[in-house]
Amino acid sequence: MSAAEGLSIGEIAARTGLAVSAIRYYEEEGLIAPWRNSAGRRRFQRSDIRRLSFVMIAQQFGFTLPQIRVELDRLPRHRAPTKADWTRISKTFRSGLDTRIARLEKLRDTLDGCIGCGCLSLEACALYNPKDRAAERGTGPRYLLGDSPDK
Repeated sequence: MSAAEGLSIGEIAARTGLAVSAIRYYEEEGLIAPWRNSAGRRRFQRSDIRRLSFVMIAQQFGFTLPQIRVELDRLPRHRAPTKADWTRISKTFRSGLDTRIARLEKLRDTLDGCIGCGCLSLEACALYNPKDRAAERGTGPRYLLGDSPDK
């Protein structure tokens, strides 16, 4: 296969471990942009292997396709991303990962107690959330989202 011919969808699937249907879906979502050869078949660049691998990893870390698309749109489509490209993306994603890690640690440490949801269903809520103070800060599990019960 020459570079001008590109890779077939089957070759991309074999290299990434993705199902062909998933590759087509990512194409529809604008995460990769194959071209069509003279026979009308999709052809992919080798750099699409890295783009799809990035999608898979980013999804495992909990990033959404819109978040992933923003980062991929900053990469050149005509070449594989460089180390500098990945470094820039990693700095952006690091902040989100740090926030997620902090929330997970807080959840782990308070899982057996109140998470500040305002349910008032536990006897302990009278201690952690008297008169549903958490509701004054907004909806959802306020203490897990970063509010402190002593604020």
